[in-house]
Amino acid sequence: MERMSATSQWLTLVFSSLLLGFIFQYCNVPAALLLGPMIVGVVMGLLGATVRIHSLLFKIAQGVLGCMIAQTLSPAILPPLLHDWLLVLAVLICTLLASGLSGWLLVKFSDLPGSTGAWGSSPGGASAMVAMAGDFGADVRLVAFMQYLRVLLVATAAAFVARISIGNPLSAAAAIDWFPSLQWGLLATIVLALSGVWLAPKLRIPSGALLIPAVVGACLHSTGTLVMPVPEWLLAMAYTFIGWTVGLRFTRPIFKLALRTLPQMVASIIGLMLICGGMAWALTRLIDVDMLTAYLATSPGGLDTVAIIAAGSHHVDLSFIMAMQTLRLLTIIVSGPAMARFISRRAEPSPS
Repeated sequence: MERMSATSQWLTLVFSSLLLGFIFQYCNVPAALLLGPMIVGVVMGLLGATVRIHSLLFKIAQGVLGCMIAQTLSPAILPPLLHDWLLVLAVLICTLLASGLSGWLLVKFSDLPGSTGAWGSSPGGASAMVAMAGDFGADVRLVAFMQYLRVLLVATAAAFVARISIGNPLSAAAAIDWFPSLQWGLLATIVLALSGVWLAPKLRIPSGALLIPAVVGACLHSTGTLVMPVPEWLLAMAYTFIGWTVGLRFTRPIFKLALRTLPQMVASIIGLMLICGGMAWALTRLIDVDMLTAYLATSPGGLDTVAIIAAGSHHVDLSFIMAMQTLRLLTIIVSGPAMARFISRRAEPSPS
C-alpha cells in the first residue's frame, strides 16, 4: 500500500471507513463511526499506509467529544460519588494495583524494559501516557503500540458488551437526525472545543483537549448559561478522526518491533480487562448501577473511546462513567512515575 499515492490512500481510507462505519451503524453497533474507521486504519497501517492524521485534528476531535460529554455532566453526579466514596476509592486503588501487577508481570516475563512496560500497561488516557512516557526513559514507540493495542481491544470488547446489552432493535439508527437546523450555540461549541486545544498545553493538563471543554461546558450547561449543541455530523467527524488516529498507529515497523513480546502484551491487556470486569460485577452488587454502566466505568480506557461507546449505548449513566474514568485518569497520572520507577527496579526480566 505504500506504493499508492497519498491521494489514493486517503480515498481508500475515507470510502472504506464510510462503508464499514455505516454497516456497523445499520447493525446498531455502539460507536459504529469510531470502530469502522479504527478497524480500517489498523488494516491500512499494517499494510503499509503512509497517511497520518495531524495531531491538531485529533485534539480538535477530542475537544468536540468533550463538548458532547459536557451535556451529560452535572452537579447531580457528585452526591452519589461522595455517598459511595469508599467504594469509589477502592475501585481506583484496585485498578492501580491491577495496572502495576500487569506491568510487573509483563516486564518479568518479557524483554521489555521496566519503564516501557509500566507506562505501556497504565490504564490512563493513551495519548497522555505516551506523552509522559518519553520523559521517564521509556521507548515511546512501544508504549504507543501497547497503549493503542489496549484501546483497540477494550473498545472492541466494550462495543460487543454494549451490543449484547442493547438487544436487537435496528430502528435506533433510523431516529438519528444527522443534519439539524443550525443554531448560534454551535459557534460556542466550536469556540469551546478550540479553546481546550489551545489551553491544554499551556496549562499542562493531560488529555486537556477533552477535559477542559467537558468541565467548562458542563458548568455552562448545568447552570443554563449557554446551550451548546453538538450535531450528529460533527460528532461523526470527531469519532472518525479519533478512530483513524488510533488505527493508523499500527504500522508494520512498530508491529515487528513488538512481535517478540506481543503474546505477553495481549495476555497483560486481557488480564487487566478481566480484573476490571470483575470490579464492574462487584459494583453492580454494592450500588444501584447496571452492568453496562459499571463495565464502561471500570473499563481500562482510553477515556475518549469509552465516552464514545457510552454515548452510543442506551440507558447508561454517562455522568457516572465519565466521573469514574476521569478520576482514574488523574490517579494514574499522579502515580504513574512512581509506579514506573518501582517496576523498573523490582521486575527483572526472566532469562531467555
